[in-house]
Amino acid sequence: MRWDHLRLDGDEGPARPLIERGAVARTFDTPEFRGMTFYEVRARTVVNKVPEASRVPFRWTVNPYRGCTHACNYCFARKSHEYLDLDAGADFDSRIVVKVNAAERVRAELAAPRWRGEHIAMGTNVDCYQRAEGRYRLMPGILAALTEAANPFSILTKGSLILRDLPLLREAAARTRVGTAVSVGALDRDLGRAVEPGAPPPRRRLEVCAALNEAGVGCGVLMGPVLPYLSDSPAQLEAAVRQIAEAGATSVSAITLHLRPGAREWFLSWLREDHPELVVPYARLYRGGAYAPREYQERIARRVRDLAAEYGVGGRAAHRPARTPAPAPPSAPPGPQQLALL
Repeated sequence: MRWDHLRLDGDEGPARPLIERGAVARTFDTPEFRGMTFYEVRARTVVNKVPEASRVPFRWTVNPYRGCTHACNYCFARKSHEYLDLDAGADFDSRIVVKVNAAERVRAELAAPRWRGEHIAMGTNVDCYQRAEGRYRLMPGILAALTEAANPFSILTKGSLILRDLPLLREAAARTRVGTAVSVGALDRDLGRAVEPGAPPPRRRLEVCAALNEAGVGCGVLMGPVLPYLSDSPAQLEAAVRQIAEAGATSVSAITLHLRPGAREWFLSWLREDHPELVVPYARLYRGGAYAPREYQERIARRVRDLAAEYGVGGRAAHRPARTPAPAPPSAPPGPQQLALL
């Protein structure tokens, strides 16, 4: 059942909505948490299997929070808030479910005879180092449990709070395979503030990447999402990869914006307000569904791979090839280069 992972200890009978089941609701009168409500629950399971149909390269995740204070208007996880009888828009940004027993559940589930020590990915649904983690401090216990079990794991984050746990990450890396990555879709601070209003600025995330690598914890960069007409021009992609290389990233890969239900409505609402001239081009580009055309996705990914080789991301710089930017598709609107598709 959709609430089964959020059942309270000792709760019998059919699962009922979180608020009805007496979850502890808290508000904090501090500027960073003003207008937010946190629902503290005791989850039955925290190490969760990814559905077979998912397009991801891992099978198991740990997500200590649901909803995210980063408030990224494109976040694909927004739809999942509707399973909690909350909305995918403002509720997702401000009504956060906190699995307060996450660390003890991870420890118990890793100790179960059926567990095979498979890789666990974190930060794959909502950010485990979002602002709420500064108060609830769930990750140190989770990292300790993973380290004790020598269980391989990875973390994807936009949050600078991961540096708080750097000693724990170094200890874990001495015992098992640990991977980290920061998500930086574009380096434009104003664009970042508009589409990721609760997240640290993009350049701060690159500083996090540099700090992790300097400390011996390998950190790559996910350029995600690249926003059509907003952060996909040749000049923007080159500037981003150049700065990613300067941060010492171990790798870089790009993922283009996808607009699943929930995120689609919220993102397009923002687009109509801030960039009405792009509403029609987006309708054309995403007329096939949640994903941009495969040709466009592959073009962006290939360009980023070429730039990564050119700037030596993850190794020595390669020979710089002559640049021949691909032309924009016919549906691209007229205007300055920053609004052109690659």
